[in-house]
Amino acid sequence: MVTTHNLGFPRIGVKRELKFALESYWQRKISLEELQQTAQLLRKQHWQDQKQFDLIPVGDFSFYDHVLDTSFLFGNIPERIQQQEGTRLDHYFQVARGRSGSEKSCDCYIAAGEMTKWFDTNYHYIVPEFTKNTQFNLNSKTLLAHLTEAKKQGAKTKVVLVGPVTYLWLGKAQDDSQKLNLLPSLLKQYQALLQELAEQGESWVQLDEPILVTELTETWKQALISSYESLKQAPIYILLATYFGKLKENIELLPELGVQGFHVDAIHARDEIQKIIPYLKDKQILSLGVVNGRNIWKTDLNTTLDWLEPIYATLKKRLWLAPSCSLLHVPVDLEHESKMDPEILSWLAFALQKLEEINILAKALKEGREAVQEVLSENRACLEKRKQSKKVHNEQIKKACHFIHDQLGKRQSVYSERIKQQQSILNLPLFPTTTIGSFPQTKNIRQIRSKLKKGEITQSQYIEEIKDIIAYCVEQQESFGLDVLVHGEPERNDMVEYFGELLQGYVFSQQGWVQSYGSRCVKPPIIYGDISRPEPMTVEWITYAQSLTKQPMKGMLTGPVTILNWSFVRDDQPRSETCYQLALAMRQEVLDLEQAGIRIIQIDEAALREGLPLRRSEWQEYLDWAIQSFRITANGVQDKTQIHTHMCYSEFNDIIDAIAQMDADVITIETSRSHMELLKAFEAFEYPNSIGPGVYDIHSPNIPTVNSIVDLVQQAANYIPIQRLWINPDCGLKTRHWSEVVPSLKNMVQAAQILRKKYESY
Repeated sequence: MVTTHNLGFPRIGVKRELKFALESYWQRKISLEELQQTAQLLRKQHWQDQKQFDLIPVGDFSFYDHVLDTSFLFGNIPERIQQQEGTRLDHYFQVARGRSGSEKSCDCYIAAGEMTKWFDTNYHYIVPEFTKNTQFNLNSKTLLAHLTEAKKQGAKTKVVLVGPVTYLWLGKAQDDSQKLNLLPSLLKQYQALLQELAEQGESWVQLDEPILVTELTETWKQALISSYESLKQAPIYILLATYFGKLKENIELLPELGVQGFHVDAIHARDEIQKIIPYLKDKQILSLGVVNGRNIWKTDLNTTLDWLEPIYATLKKRLWLAPSCSLLHVPVDLEHESKMDPEILSWLAFALQKLEEINILAKALKEGREAVQEVLSENRACLEKRKQSKKVHNEQIKKACHFIHDQLGKRQSVYSERIKQQQSILNLPLFPTTTIGSFPQTKNIRQIRSKLKKGEITQSQYIEEIKDIIAYCVEQQESFGLDVLVHGEPERNDMVEYFGELLQGYVFSQQGWVQSYGSRCVKPPIIYGDISRPEPMTVEWITYAQSLTKQPMKGMLTGPVTILNWSFVRDDQPRSETCYQLALAMRQEVLDLEQAGIRIIQIDEAALREGLPLRRSEWQEYLDWAIQSFRITANGVQDKTQIHTHMCYSEFNDIIDAIAQMDADVITIETSRSHMELLKAFEAFEYPNSIGPGVYDIHSPNIPTVNSIVDLVQQAANYIPIQRLWINPDCGLKTRHWSEVVPSLKNMVQAAQILRKKYESY
C-alpha cells in the first residue's frame, strides 16, 4: 500500500468564483449568507476533486489568507482591530484590507496588517503581529465546521495547519519583545486544538514547518525540538511538512522532533532523501513530494518511478506520495484550456492533473508498471517531443546570450553626474510626485478588451477607445497637479501577461488563475521556449500619452526578473539563462522608448526579492544574475534618460546593497503598511540614488489623509536627503476605484506642497 494525500488545494475556483463573491460582498452586492454559500460550494467541489486520495486536506480553504486564518484560529487579533465594532469576520477583513465592507461610513480608517511574500513565492500573507502582551485563545469553530462538512461528504480527512514555530517566525514583534517568548503559551493552544481534533475522530494532522528549509539559529532549532517534544504527546499522529527547498544541516533535527511522519519536497531535495531515510525510526512515515506543486510542467513519470521503486522496496507502507507543496500555487484544471497550442498543452499539468499523476505513480508502485504502461508510454513520448521541439529552441537567441558582457550593464556616468543632466531637462520640484503606473481597470476597460477578443470591434476601434482612456488618465493627473505622469496602462490586463503576449517563447492559458493575495488573482504566462521581441510593445501608447501633455511622461515596463518570477518558467534550462533572454528583449524596448523621446522610463522589478533562495548562503549567485539582468535591460540609455524601478511588498533591508547595485536613478518601494520600516536599512547604508517610499497603501480602500502622508515623508527625511525623495503610492492603482484614487492623489499632491513650503529653504 502507498498512501496518497495532498498538502492543500487552490481556493479560488476554476473561474475565480471566490474572488467575485468576496468583492461583491465587500461592495454590499451580496449578503454574508451568499458569500458563505459560494465558499461552501467551492469546498465541496474541491473535496470531490480529491476523492481518490487516501487523505484529503481540511483547513486549506481561506477567505483571504491561511496565515491570517492561523492568527484568528489562535486569537491573535491586533488590539486596534479588537476595538472596532463588528463580527469576527468583519475584524478578519479589517486586518486583511483595512475595511470589512460592512462599515456604515466609508471615511473610517483602520490600518491593515502588513503584507509580504510567502517564502519565495508570489503569494502574499498577512504578517502576524506580536507584542509582549500578546495572548492566544483557541477559537476552532470555523475549522471544526469545515471538518464536519468534509466528513458529511465522505472525505477521508487530514487537517492542515501552519506549524507553531513557523507561525512565530513569520510574524513581527511590534515592540522590543522576543517572539519565541510567546511559544509556551502558543503551544498550549496547539495542544488543545490537537485534542479537539482527536475527539473528532481525526487520525492525522499536518503541521507545516517550511522554516526547516532555511538557515536556522540554534535558538530556533531548539524551539522546534521543544515544540514537537511537547506536541507529540497529543492523541493524534503528526505529519510535519516542509517544502520549497532542501533541509541540509536540518536533517539532523529530524530524530529529535519525534513526530509520526515527515513530508519532504522531493522536487527540490531529491538528492537528500537517501540521507533522510536512515534518520527515520521504525514506524515513522516518509511522505515524498514527487510532483511539482509550484510549476505546471508534466512530471516525468518513468524517471520518477526509477527513483521511487527502490525507496518503496525499503519503506513499503511507510511511504506516502503527495505534491511537493500545496497546490495553491498552480491553476485548477487544464481541461478548460481550449485555445492553447495542442502540442504545448500536452506538456502541461495543472492541479487536477497533478493529482492524477500522484495516483498513477502510486498505482505503479502497488501493482507494477504494467498496470499503467499505456500512460507511462504516452508520458515518455510527450516529454521527448517537447525536448526535440523547434518551438522551444532558437539557436540565434542562445548565441546572443553567449555574448553578454559586463559593459552592457553599465551607465555612461555615475548618478551624481547623471542627475544634473536629467534635472536640467525635467526641471522637477522638491518632493516630485508621481504614481507607479496603472490607473483603475474599470468595467468599461474590461468590456472594450472583451469586445476585441470576441471580434465585436476592430483593432483600430480598440486603439481609439484605449487612446480615449489614456487621454482621460492624463487629464486627471494634470488636474491633480502630479509632476511626472503615466499613461495609466489601460491596454494591459496584467503587467507580466501584457509583455508575454508580445514576446516570442510565451503561451497563455484561458483559466490559469492563481491567488496572489485575498481576491487578487493573476494568470501567469507560460515560458515554453527561447525569448525574443519581434517588435516594439509600448512605444505607440507612451508616445501618444506624451503628446497630450507638457509634463514628463514615464515609459512603463516590467523588468526581466519580475517577468521571470511571475511566469511559469520552463524547467529544461537554468532560470538565469531564461532571464538573460528576457533582459536582451526588454533592453530593445527601453532603447526604442528613449529613441522616441521618452525621458523617464520605469522598469518594475516588483518580484526581485521573491526569487531569492531561502538560504542566505545561496543568495549571491541569484543576485549576481538577477541584478545583471536588470542592468542589461536598463543601462544602455544616455545619461539624460532617467531610469526608475519599483518594488513592492517584500523585505528589502537585507539586500539593500544589491538594490543599490541596480543603479536605477529612482527606486519606488512599499513602506506604507510597514510604517517606513524599510527605511531603517538606511541607518547603516547610505543609499546613493533617489527613492520614493510609498505613502499610500493601494491594497486597502482607505483614503490616506494629508497629515498621514506628510508624517510618512518626514519619517523618510530622517534617512534620505530631501533632495532625493519622491512622493508616490506604494504600488499601481489598477485594483482601486476612481472614487478612491482621486481624493487619495489629491491628498498626496497637497502633502507635497506642504512639505515643499516647509523645506523650501533647504
